[in-house]
Amino acid sequence: MNLDGNKAVSIFQQSVLDWHKKEAPHPNPYPEHTLENTLYNKNHVDTIQWHIEDEIRRPDIPLEEVVALKRKIDKLNQDRTDMVEKLDDFVILLFKDIVPKPNARLNSESPAWLLDRMSILELKIFHMQEQVDRKDAGASQEHLEKCRQKLTILLEQRTDLKTCLDELFLDYKNGDRKVKVYRQMKMYNDQNLNPSLYKAK
Repeated sequence: MNLDGNKAVSIFQQSVLDWHKKEAPHPNPYPEHTLENTLYNKNHVDTIQWHIEDEIRRPDIPLEEVVALKRKIDKLNQDRTDMVEKLDDFVILLFKDIVPKPNARLNSESPAWLLDRMSILELKIFHMQEQVDRKDAGASQEHLEKCRQKLTILLEQRTDLKTCLDELFLDYKNGDRKVKVYRQMKMYNDQNLNPSLYKAK
């Protein structure tokens, strides 16, 4: 099992393209219980949530549909967190035999939350490219130019985040940083931790 920035981005791109072919779930092409499978599933969850977040902002949808969409978003947020924790498990396993140096530093976010940002960034790039490629009358030249400028920044960010992931993994490998993960411990979906849920029982 190995991972670098290029591999992660490639899997995320594949997931985004697969979903948009039919705007529907697509079979995961990677073996179950592998890092690649989890990366693909992670972006799949992000892609579904991206489009529900778009849909819920329509001004014409009825209130009951807004509630149903919000419930879906809550479930997807939990799925997203679960996927991030699975990815961190892979990273912990990857570097389990490395002994950190006495002065090894900590990182403010776990590698999987960096991968989370990279996954969502691929969705931003895909949809910003869609805007750049628009030919309809509603897309003014000013709009297209603004989107081209934004796309340039997003592509630069992709390069930077790949570098950040590769440098972080190199620091782990060399013992310059400690692999330390804090679980999210989200409370709002837990019937025993959210007062609005356990008081309603």
